[in-house]
Formats: sequence, C-alpha cells, structure tokens
Amino acid sequence: MNNNIRVNVIINLIRTVALTILSFITFPYVCRVLGDDVFGAYTWANTFVYYFLILAKIGIPNLAIRECVKVRDNKELLSNKAQAFFILQGIATSLSFGLMCIFVFSVPQLFDVKGIIFLLSLNFITGAFSFEWIFIALEKQVYMSIRSILVLTLSAILIIVLVKNPDDVYIYALITAGLTLIISIANVIYLKGKISFLKTMPYNFKQYFKPLLTLFSLSMVLALYNQSDTFILGFLDTNKTAVASYSVGIKGIDIIIAIIANLSTVFIPRAAHLYIQEDKSYFRRLLKYSINICLFIVLPAIVTMSTLSNQICTLIAGEQGYDGADIVLISLSFMMLTYSIGDIIYGQILLPAKKEKYYLFSVLIATLLNIGCSLIFGLFIFKDSPHIGVAISTMIIDALLLFALIAMSFDWIKKALFNINTLKLFIANAIICVVSILLVIVFPIENLYAEQLSITNSYMLTLAVIVAIDAIIYLLTLFFLKEDLVMSFFKKKTAN
Repeated sequence: MNNNIRVNVIINLIRTVALTILSFITFPYVCRVLGDDVFGAYTWANTFVYYFLILAKIGIPNLAIRECVKVRDNKELLSNKAQAFFILQGIATSLSFGLMCIFVFSVPQLFDVKGIIFLLSLNFITGAFSFEWIFIALEKQVYMSIRSILVLTLSAILIIVLVKNPDDVYIYALITAGLTLIISIANVIYLKGKISFLKTMPYNFKQYFKPLLTLFSLSMVLALYNQSDTFILGFLDTNKTAVASYSVGIKGIDIIIAIIANLSTVFIPRAAHLYIQEDKSYFRRLLKYSINICLFIVLPAIVTMSTLSNQICTLIAGEQGYDGADIVLISLSFMMLTYSIGDIIYGQILLPAKKEKYYLFSVLIATLLNIGCSLIFGLFIFKDSPHIGVAISTMIIDALLLFALIAMSFDWIKKALFNINTLKLFIANAIICVVSILLVIVFPIENLYAEQLSITNSYMLTLAVIVAIDAIIYLLTLFFLKEDLVMSFFKKKTAN
C-alpha cells in the first residue's frame, strides 16, 4: 500500500485517539454536572440544530471534495471551485438559519430551549467559513490533526473550569459552538497560501445543481436517519431522561464510528482520484485496505462494548441515573460494524462512481422503516423503556441497510470484504470474546479488588485490565494467523 496512504492513516488514527481521550474526559464530567434531565434537554436541542446544519450544507462538502480532487494541482481552477462552493454555502446557510428561527418561535417545546438552540446555532455562522472540504481534498491530514487536538484540548480545559452545575448548560453550549469558530479562523488563515480569494474567471454554478440536489436530499435523509432516534425519544419522553440515557449508551459506539469516519477522509479523495484515472487494480487494493482497517478496529470494539457495557456506562455517566444506558450500548454495538462498512461503500465506491442516488433511495427506505419501527417499539413493546426499544429497532434496520448496500456494490466489495483475512479477524475476536466473558461474568476479576476501591475506580481498573489482556491475545492471535494488516508492519521492517 502507498506510503502516503499509510502515513495519513497513522496520523489520522493519532488524531482520533487523542480526540477520543479528550472526549472521555469531558463527556463523563458533563453528564455528572448537568444531570440526566438538563443534559437530555441539551442533547435534544443539539439534535434539532443538527438537522438545520445539515440543511445548510446541502451536500456541498461531498461534492466539493470530488470536484476539488480533479483540479487540486491547478491553483487557479482550485480557487475558482472553492469560491463557487463558498458562495453556494453562504446562501444555503442563511436560508437554513432563517427556517430554523421560524420553527423555534412556532413550536412551544422548541421555544422552551431556545437559549441553548441559538447558542449552538453559532455553528451556522462559522460553518460557511470552515472550508474543511478543501483540506480533505488536498489530504492535509497533519494540519487537520494538530488543529483539532489543540482546539479540543482548549475546549476540555474551558469546560472543566467553567461548567460547575446544571445552570452552566449555556456556558457548555457556548464552548462547544465556539470550537467551530476557532477552527474556521485557523482554516481561513492557513488557506491563504493554498488558494486565492480573488475572482479570476466566471463561476459555473449550473454544473453543480443536479448533483447537489441528489447530495442535498441524501444529506437530509442521512441526518433524519442518524438523529431520528433522539428526536423521537424527545417526544415520547417529556422529561428527556430517556434521551439522556440513550445519549450515554450511544456515546461509546459514536467514538468508534467517528474513528472510521475520520479514516474515511483519508481514503475518499484517493478513491475518487483512482476512479477518475480508471486504475481499477489499485482502487480494489485501496478498498480492501480500508475495510481491513475498519474490521481490525470495529470487531474488538464490539466485543469490548458488549461485555463491559455496564462498566463503560458507569464510567461515562456515574452511578446515578441514566437507567438502561448499558442495554442501549449492547443493542447498538453492532452498528459500529454495519454503519462503518456502509460508510465505506458510500464514500469509496458509490460517491466516486456518481451513484449516490442508489444510496439515497436505500437510506430513505431505511429511515422510514426506522421511524415506524422505533415508534412501535418505543410506544408499545418497550413502553416503560422507550430508549431500549428505539435502540433495538435501529440495530435491526441498520443491518438491513448494510445488506442492501453490499448487494448493490457486490462486484467491488466481495473480494475486499469476503476473504480469508476477514475470517482470521473473526476468529481472533471470537477468542477474545470468550476471554472477556470469562473475566467479566464467569470469573469476574473485579471481585479481587472491589472491596478496596470505589465502584468507579473498580470498573476503571477492570476495563483497563481486560482491554490490555484482550489486546495482547488479539494481536498475538493475528500474528500467528498471519493477518494482513499485522504482518504488513513486519514485512515493511524486513524490506527496509
């Protein structure tokens, strides 16, 4: 595999791990300080704002990445496309913000949390100036990594220093929204040497209208699909505690999904470039490599989340409140696999091939099914614990969506996903699953020191010990099985 890709993957992994650590510092702290009712209200308001942020993007980032990749070696053409997409983004952002204001002042439940909503809507102002899609197209992974780590570190410090009680939820919202402002300022400063902001040729907006219509529809459907659970729970549960419990349960899998999504930013521009060049051989190798990394990370994460769900949720949210969060985590843990593989199929196969409309139709059908099933499960089957019912419904529909995506891209995906190397990964994870169950349920190791430590410290030590044991067994098993990703590092060393 190309060394540039390997380096970008490693840099991106370092960034994601660092951001994950920072997130695990701030998120449990906020859960404890705000409490489940206030944090549930914040999460619900954030979900509402998220819909309009997606509306503001109207699919521009994905199209901009694909278009900028084509001209990234020509500064004048790249500048022209960047300016055109910036204008489109500014118009869409203004319209979306106006529409959001209409909803806030029309719906009483939204008006009750208007303060949080308008603080979070600062993202509208900064989102139009982020130019994040250019950095992805230019594969500027080092810059994005350093910038993100520094900004999130500053955010974590401010949250711990300034957020002390539930009334500080507005300060928390302001800090989280301020992240995008700092990032946008840094991006504009850095971009001055990469593109020109002076118009040198006319803009061809017409060529973008048709693909933007498809990508916009897809963005809205994806936003509805990804956030509908939280929004539905907000209406099913008036005091928002179920929303908070669901948010805690989904936090663990969000981190793993974010890792894979961030890694996709490494592969998407390269996949688009290879597809344009019709380099099918290297395109297939790149696809297999990305899926290999995905399975290498996701499968052991599923084992850990499933077997240590109670410990993880307690560490995130504390010992009080957030009932049922561990069951939500178990139910949704398999989404790490289905969502991540689906994201690879879309970003690295369907998007470069300009077949995003197939993805749109699939996600639209899945969204309708998910809303219907979530309402049935939340209102009738699990009416006392609607967050558990919604989680189970989402897991089922997400699996069906993945089957559909594999079917429509089978010619590309079959050798990358269904191979001997994938079987080796499943064997290794089956082994660590048995080990984890033995250490957690059959012969719980925390009994050895539970009396000497608090519940939180006991769970933290248990998690650290089991993860360490599993990691050693996992890597040794893959080494003896000669798994591709593990052996690639030894082969590289030998070759050198």
